[in-house]
Amino acid sequence: MERPEVTFTLAYLVFVVCFVLTPSEFHSAGITVQNLLSEWLGSEDVDFVHFHLKRTTATLWVHSLLPLGYYIGMCFAAPEKQLHYIHQVTEGWTLYFLLAIAIPTLTGILGYYWSRNNWGNHPLARTLAYHALPQSDWRAVASSINTEFRRIDKFATGAPGARVIVTDTWVMKATTYHVYIAQQQDIHLTVTDSKQHELSPDTNTPVQFLTIQVASINPHVKPFDIRLNSTEYGELREKLHAPIRNAANVVIHQTLSDMFLETFKSQVEMNQRYLLPSNQDLEPCIGCMQISSNIKLVKLCQDPGEGECQQCYCRPMWCLTCMGKWFASRQDQQHPETWLSSQVPCPTCRAKFCILDVCIVH
Repeated sequence: MERPEVTFTLAYLVFVVCFVLTPSEFHSAGITVQNLLSEWLGSEDVDFVHFHLKRTTATLWVHSLLPLGYYIGMCFAAPEKQLHYIHQVTEGWTLYFLLAIAIPTLTGILGYYWSRNNWGNHPLARTLAYHALPQSDWRAVASSINTEFRRIDKFATGAPGARVIVTDTWVMKATTYHVYIAQQQDIHLTVTDSKQHELSPDTNTPVQFLTIQVASINPHVKPFDIRLNSTEYGELREKLHAPIRNAANVVIHQTLSDMFLETFKSQVEMNQRYLLPSNQDLEPCIGCMQISSNIKLVKLCQDPGEGECQQCYCRPMWCLTCMGKWFASRQDQQHPETWLSSQVPCPTCRAKFCILDVCIVH
């Protein structure tokens, strides 16, 4: 049987990870710094800059309290350790307690310093000052950002810990502790990486994430990366004034069908190969007429006579790409989560098959 302090430690560790990284379940339950301090933070839509000045400061301080929260919790989880009597605990616990007190104290002092001069000492305010005209200050820049953020035509995407916002003049990324800001007229954008996932945990569909570096010619603005779903790439480009350079030569899949086709191909590559009889030749694919047909439908998902899939007796007439496009075109566009597990008719004889029955000709 596990000891209470071990159970509490594991539970508190899970809570800390979820509270800091804030998965969707915690957002739905309102267990976030923004929700707990909503009255003090104000509205992001009304005053974007001041909201994030306060949010980043409050988040840093609240997160710094988590080690102290563990110590207090252990006082109840393990009363035999008598942790509430500081002068009687072991040297290790004494050192931990002093650090747990020192960290929020220092972050509190730092937060107070940032708030001085009407938040003029905050790193975000200093960043905005680099964009200010000689005759103005950071507050004029903040006012411009607030005005553009309130417009309904802005581009916004991303998880709460890495939101990307693009307005007519600004490109911004709001993370847990920082807000990156660059002016559109000063930036160069470069696609630096791409990650393809066969299944998204949120939608159970294929997804491609692009990493785009935002580099400003302003020497005071550090480069930063934004990450977004490839299906949003077209909308982002419409909002940007500068072109996006594809340095990584990434193939960007801007539609769900494009991403599904990549997943379809990778799944078929893992299927059993079909050995072409020696007396049979391959003809051009009747779908594209560009490459040789290289796909044979063979019922492999279940034993003969079982399930909805049927044996196809057609000779190889389609290439992998065309068969994938046919498979995607026969799906319910409103329910992409069912695509990989569904059956479709053979484009020639109408025998039903699933993705496990698609074999590459060897």
